Parts: sequence; C-alpha cells; structure tokens
Amino acid sequence: MFSNPSGITRALQSFRIENQALCYSNFIPKLYNWCLKLGFTRDSIMPSRAFCSDESQGVPIILLAKHFGVFPFNHGRVGGIVSVDRHGPHADHGKDLMLLQSSHVGHDPDTGEFGVYRRLHTENAHNSCSCGKIGYILEWYRTEYRYARENVRLTRFDGQPVVLVDNLLLNTERTQGLFLNLERLVQHDATGKFFTLNTLSTAYALPAADALIERLGVSSWPEHGSVELGDRLAPEDFYFKRIFANHDPFQDQLERNMLAPMPWIVSAKHPLLTAACVNTQAEFDRTYRSLAHNPAMHDKNMLFISGINIDLSPTDQSHFPLTQFVPWAAYLHLADGTRQILEQDELLETLAGMSADNPDQIRFDESIEIMSRVPKVRIQL
Repeated sequence: MFSNPSGITRALQSFRIENQALCYSNFIPKLYNWCLKLGFTRDSIMPSRAFCSDESQGVPIILLAKHFGVFPFNHGRVGGIVSVDRHGPHADHGKDLMLLQSSHVGHDPDTGEFGVYRRLHTENAHNSCSCGKIGYILEWYRTEYRYARENVRLTRFDGQPVVLVDNLLLNTERTQGLFLNLERLVQHDATGKFFTLNTLSTAYALPAADALIERLGVSSWPEHGSVELGDRLAPEDFYFKRIFANHDPFQDQLERNMLAPMPWIVSAKHPLLTAACVNTQAEFDRTYRSLAHNPAMHDKNMLFISGINIDLSPTDQSHFPLTQFVPWAAYLHLADGTRQILEQDELLETLAGMSADNPDQIRFDESIEIMSRVPKVRIQL
C-alpha cells in the first residue's frame, strides 16, 4: 500500500475524516440492508469483525449481533489486524459472508484531542491511550523523531547557512533507527558525496541544500549560535528502519503496516488518528488480495468493508462509548462472478441510500427470556 514514498502524502489525504462519520446505531442496519439488496439470504449471513480487543469496541459487536441475528465470527487481532488465515473457517460458517475491519482511535470532542479514551472502570475513571498497541509501537518511533528534531540544527559558518547533523544520525551502519534523506537537507556533488565544512565533537557541519534554504527561508538561520530544526523536519526528510524478530507474522503486522508512512504519523497533528487511518488503508489492501484469491470464496457472496472506529468516551451517565464509523473502502465478491471495489465516496453514497430500519433485528431481552424458559439439558458423559 505504501511502497512508494512519493505517494504517501496523497494516500493519507485521500482518507477523509471530517463530516464522513456514521453513528453505529444507523450504520449497522444500513449495512445489513445493503447485504439484502445485494442478494444475500436473510438468516444465512455470517458476519465477522476484525476489531481491536479493546473494550471500547464492544458496542459495534453487540450491534452486529442485534441486526444480523448471530454473534459475529472473529477475524480480529489487536490493533485491528485481519487474520487472513481465518477466511476458510468463516466461509464454512455461513452461506453468505460479511467482514467488517476497523482500526480505532479515541476522541475527546471537548478538547479536540485524538488518541485518548476514558476508562470508566478504573479507580479514578482516568483517560488513557485509546489503543495501547498502537500507542506502544509509536513510543520508540516518537523517541527517535524527537532526537532528530533536536539534533539536526541550523547555524552559520563564515556567514553561510549550515546544517549541524549529529554523528549518530550520520551512521549508516545502524540496523534500525531514524535515517535522514540527507540529499534534501545538505549540498552534495553529482556522485552523491556530501561536503563537510567543519567537524565538531559530536556533529558535522554541512552546507545547507539550496532547496532547504528556499523551503525555510534564509532568515531561519540565526546569526549567532544554533537552533533545532524541530517541526520543520518534514516527513519526506527521513525514514525508519526496524528489525522484526517475531516468529508469528501477525504479531508484527501492525508495525509493518505503519513503517513506511511512520514519518507522516509521528509528525502528524494527531499521530494516533493518522496511525489508525494508515493501518486501515494497509489492511484493506492486504485483506482484499487475500479474499480475491481464496478458494473458500469461490461460490460465496462476500462483502468486505474497512474503516476506522472513532470512540467518544462514555460519561458517568452512560455505559458505552458513542462509537462512530468512518468508511474507507469496500470489496464486493458475489457468487455470480461480480467483483467490485467501492472507494470512499461511492461507499458513503451507497450506505446513504440504505434504510436504517431493520425489522429483522433481534431483541436481546426477549431472546434471553425465551432461553431462560427452556428446560435445562443435562450434560452426561
């Protein structure tokens, strides 16, 4: 999905969030009615979800069960990763299939902050990271990014704009860490060799590239001393290397999805929101390909839809978060050979045309009451 660094900015911009969110209480019945309109058989649709295991994702699962009439199959791993090796079992459990994948991010509408979620069942009902897996992964990268922001500095040498680069950041023999795209920052000859103006105890002074001077403005270089490049270190100016040593590939899949666009994530206004979008984009691409070529889907009606869940924290007066869904894309795979990908605009338009009324939905209280009246079955060996 993000194999071409020059296209990452446009790829992220293509996932629009503002004014695109659907309340789950409306989204799920619309999704169910869409399945029926596509020709899926009532009472024979097996839904599946690929959500994070966080408790904030419970309401979407409850609503899937309520409207599809069955508890959904589970494709999900922590962080919203799809276990693509579960397509076969999923296909074996239903005539028609629906898979909903979503990464998630918390949101506080009062402060505008993304990435936090209120844990009502803790002693002080405190806020914490909305997705601990994504937050944990980002810590290492954000530490590397902070170091680079502080240790790539602007100064002058004989009046000439110079970039001071810490020795560690110039060490190309490192197996992992943040690496600079130096050709964007400092001057070099036709062979790619960089010029050194001065050697300091822990850094090199390199003449600033003309493109950098034009980008920042010559006044950004102080007449005396030095200043950190800071947030002027653009995502195109660096990249990351990371060693993955896990024997289970799914354990590292979330981090692998984010590795190439990580400079855009750590430098974003809302890193956890950007990370959730990145993961959903990568997972849709990966899962679509696994479904398109899976023999278990050969004679099946299948709808796969991806997006992000935005979790608005519960209050003292509510039990559950007000989760909203922002669709990204959908893949339609019908038994008659129809294959179609719906991009965000077409997907939103399609869902908008569906009714939110679902007379087939189950009523949990009635279902539980019926179960309670059934005579107990004695289990015997």
